[in-house]
Amino acid sequence: MSSTTLEINEIFHSIQGEGSFAGWPCAFIRLAGCGHGCIGCDTGYAEDEGVELEREEVIKRAIRFRAPVIEITGGEPLLQPAVYPLMTQLCDLNQKVLLETGGFISVEKVDKRVHKIIDLKPPSSGVAEQNHPDNIRLALAAEPPHRHTFEFKIVIAGKEDYEWATSLLQQHQLTDFFTIMMGVSFGKLDPAELAAWILRDRLRARLQLQLHKYLWDPSRKGV
Repeated sequence: MSSTTLEINEIFHSIQGEGSFAGWPCAFIRLAGCGHGCIGCDTGYAEDEGVELEREEVIKRAIRFRAPVIEITGGEPLLQPAVYPLMTQLCDLNQKVLLETGGFISVEKVDKRVHKIIDLKPPSSGVAEQNHPDNIRLALAAEPPHRHTFEFKIVIAGKEDYEWATSLLQQHQLTDFFTIMMGVSFGKLDPAELAAWILRDRLRARLQLQLHKYLWDPSRKGV
C-alpha cells in the first residue's frame, strides 16, 4: 500500500454518538485493521481487510456529506501511515477533524489542528498495559490553544475500572485540564450506577451514553 492509499472499512454519514461532539451530524472515515484485541470491542468488524482507496477519493467521499465534523476512526486508524497526510489535508480544506484512537500509539505525529479523542483502556479491556504513556505526556505538554485539542475517553465496565480510572485521573491531574468522557460498556454496567459514583466523588468527568446505540440497533454497522 502506497503513502497515498488507505485501507478503508467504511465511510458513512451519521450522528456522532460519543465525546464532546456527541449529537452533531458527522462524516465517519473508518479505517480497517487493529489487532490489539480489546475485550468488548464494538467495532470488531473493522478488523477485516478493507477496500484500498486513494486519499483523494476518501476525502471526496467524506466531504460530499457536508457534515460539520469529520471523524477518522477504526479499528486503529494510526496504524496506517497515510492517515497523517489525510488528516492534514482535511484540515487544510477547513474541515473540523476528529481523531478517535485506541490510545496504543503516540499521537505525536498527528496534525496539531486535529481534535484528538484518546481512549484510556481500563483493566476490563484486557489491554490496559498497552496504553501509550506518550499520549498523556503530550497532552500535558501542549500549549494553548492546542491543549484544547485533546480529550480522553474511558469505557467503564464495573467498579474496578472506575477505581482504576479515578486513580489515573488524579495521578496526572487530567480533570484539571482536559475534557474527560466517561461511559459504560454497553450492557455491562447501568449508566445510573456510573452516574452515582461520579456524583458521590465530585468527579470532574462527563458521563456519556453512546447515542447511536439508543437511536439504532447496537449491532448495526454504519451508524
